[in-house]
Order: sequence, then structure tokens, then C-alpha cells
Amino acid sequence: MAQKISVGIDIGTYQIKVIITESVLSEDGSYNPKIIATGEAESKGLRHGYIINIDDVTRCIKIAIAQAENAAKIKIKRGYISIGGIGLSSLVGKGSIMITKADQEITDLDVKNVLQEAEANLPSSSLMNKQIIQVIPQAYKIDGQMLIGRPAGMFGSKLEAKVLFIVCLKQHLDDIIKAVEDAKVEVLDVIASPIAASMVSLTKSQKIAGCILVNIGSETVSLAVFENNLPMSLEVFPIGSTDITNDIALGFRIPIREAENVKLKQTIDNQYPKKKLDEIILARLSDIFDLIEAHLKKIGRSGLLPAGIILTGGGSGIDTIEDIARVSLKLPSKVSSINILSNIKNSQLQDSYWSVAYGLSVWGLNLEGADDFDTVFNTAKASTKRVFGGISDWFKQFLP
Repeated sequence: MAQKISVGIDIGTYQIKVIITESVLSEDGSYNPKIIATGEAESKGLRHGYIINIDDVTRCIKIAIAQAENAAKIKIKRGYISIGGIGLSSLVGKGSIMITKADQEITDLDVKNVLQEAEANLPSSSLMNKQIIQVIPQAYKIDGQMLIGRPAGMFGSKLEAKVLFIVCLKQHLDDIIKAVEDAKVEVLDVIASPIAASMVSLTKSQKIAGCILVNIGSETVSLAVFENNLPMSLEVFPIGSTDITNDIALGFRIPIREAENVKLKQTIDNQYPKKKLDEIILARLSDIFDLIEAHLKKIGRSGLLPAGIILTGGGSGIDTIEDIARVSLKLPSKVSSINILSNIKNSQLQDSYWSVAYGLSVWGLNLEGADDFDTVFNTAKASTKRVFGGISDWFKQFLP
């Protein structure tokens, strides 16, 4: 069997991370992802997830890619990239069509048409300057009856669909694709950062029961809410762990770098009063969790997610964050842990800091045919052609 290689490129505001993963055969006959190399570089040219200087971003991508290439001894020619930033969000649309075949059998064309109808029913104002990057059917009905499974091949006179559309700013999407392509890497697919992170940060049981994955980045906080093994909402807020660092720097009148170490408890002395430090961190984290709670109330899931909140990203390293999240949201809380098979000795890749890049590479391996991973989706692909403006190559269906 030919070796399956996948590359994930996570372009964050603070760091750019690259992971090269291969599919390896385990003793039980299944295939598992194994990291063979990583690369990272300080991110420049971005603000709150937006690209403000494409050339700076491209140079940083080249540095991270070169590190990974040197470690793996291979040339990176194509990869899967994430997209975040405060322009990333989700919309829910509903569509309804009548079945036209004489025998009333539902075809793949009918499914395609009902999804397009759901998109057409979205308010035009909600799509202004936006691009749909992923389309996820959440539920189907046939003649008013809820359907479990795929509608194609069943019979009925009316097909309805409830669909989640993940959207981002079109200008930002174009810029991030250009930055990667200027680094001489072909973009195979673009995946929303929270969805990519969920591939490796959440278990199937958590997604079925209902949970919220929160990625605390340097300048943004992104979240994805899951139920019945599918994402039901996605949002990004313009606040992040850098705000906590800045608050500590102001509170103790210390340099930013030292404030970062204090935040992560990496200082070796006790010169900073713990009570004051806890108050500073609590104040900013409370702001973050208030935004999350408001979103959960908006979608009717406040206090109603049995698997609770799972925290990931660089900001999840604050040692009191689980307790603060638990009290603020009145939900079970835990920091995500990732079990990673790796060729890299003495690595710290288990850190959820790498969750988006690793999730992207796992996504890519799934698309290459390694179907045995216990991942978020059974067939998790939105058409790459759709991202670039076409709709002729329709994606594989998500199973509700």
C-alpha cells in the first residue's frame, strides 16, 4: 500500500504550526495517524485572525514549512489549512422541496436541491462579504417525519432539511489562500479552526451527548457546539489570552514577556501576590465565559450540554481555568488532552496548542481513504471547489 501523507497548516495570530502526518497500520488492522514532523514560526502580519500583510504571513509560513520539511526529509507540495478570525461564524438555514420522480424515490439530486434551497433561504444581508466554506446537514424530514440516516433511496412526496452553513469573510479567505500558495503550497481544503480541532480534541460520546469545544487563542476565542455527533453552532470572539497577559503586565507593572510567564505559572519565585494575580485572571476569564454563556443562551443550550465544556488552545494552560469555566457556565469542564502517536522524541505535542494543526492533518488522512479513525464525521468533506467558488463537485453527505 502506498504511504498516505497529510499536512496540516494552522495559521494563527500568534504562531503558525505545521504538522506532517502519515497513516500507519496498527496490529489490529486499523490505520492510525502518526506525526512524522512538525514546524512552527512566530506569526506576523495578522491581527485578530485577519491578514493585514500577506507578504509577512507568507514568510512565516515558509519558515514553519521549512522546519517540517527538514525534519521529515520530504517536500511539502500541498496541504490542508485552517481559517479562524472574528469573521468566522455559522448560519442555520432550512429548505423544502417536492419530490418530482413518479415513484417518489428521493435521489442524490433531490438532496442537493434541498440543500441549495436552504442556502437560498438565508437572508442576503447575512452573506454580505461572506463566503460559505462548509455545508453540514443537521437533520432531514420526509413528509414531516424526522429521518435518521441518509434520505437518498427512500420514498416520499416532500423533503425538508435543516442545514448549518459555516461562513467567513471572503476577503480573508482569499488572502489566506494566497499567502499559502505564495509559499508554493497547494491548498487542498480550507476547514474552520474549531471543526479541525474537534477532530482530535473530542470523543464521539462527547459529541453525541452534547458539548462545547472552546479554543482560547492569543487574540480570539473560537467555539463549536456539538450535539448528535454534529456541529450545531460556531462562533469567534475578539478576545484572547493576550488580553490576560496585558492585564497582568499592567497590574504588576512588569514586561509583557514576564507577565506571560506569570500567567502560566512559569516563574520561579513568589514575588507576585497570588490573590491579586487570581483576581486579574478571574476578571478577564469571566469576560470570556460571559460571552460563551450568552451564545449558549442564544442557541438554547445554556446549562444543557451533558458532556460540558472542553478547553483547548494556548490559553487553556492557565491552571485555574477548569474551575472558573465550571462555575461560570454551570457545566462539567476539562482541558482537552490529545493522545498523539509520533516519531518525534521528547515532544510535547500532547499539548492542545497543536490541536488545530493535528486535526487538519487527520482530516486529510480521512479524505485519502483511511476510514477507520474514530473522528467527528464519517465522511467529513466540504467540496474544495466550493471554497474556490464552484459547486459542481458536491460533497459527501454528513450523517445526521
